[in-house]
Amino acid sequence: MRLHHVGIAVADLEAARARWARLGYRLEAEGAVPAQGVRVAMLAAPGGGARIELLAPSGPDTPVGRFLARRGEGLHHLAFAVPDVAKALAELESAGARLVDRAPRPGFGGHLVAFVHPSAFGGVLVELVEA
Repeated sequence: MRLHHVGIAVADLEAARARWARLGYRLEAEGAVPAQGVRVAMLAAPGGGARIELLAPSGPDTPVGRFLARRGEGLHHLAFAVPDVAKALAELESAGARLVDRAPRPGFGGHLVAFVHPSAFGGVLVELVEA
């Protein structure tokens, strides 16, 4: 698995984009995932490498909205590219990992994604992205 992106929860998507632009990150894609109640800005790293995914809630009663209310802005998840999300989920579950998603679902940019509970990785929410 390689690091695909780092997800960061933010209150203001435009302000966060401006902050990361100062470090050379440029907007690669922007949109929404209505099923998750989130607006997304995917930023490309200068010179390649892992991206940064900025996540702004569309309202307070969404997963990212609740995250911001509890913890404030900051690291939300680490995402890893895998060739087959369903297979990776099955392997993790058979190894005893607690899953958030039992099956892949559509994520930003049309990728299939799934989340693994933070308890499986020392308090870090992990996203699997089918690349």
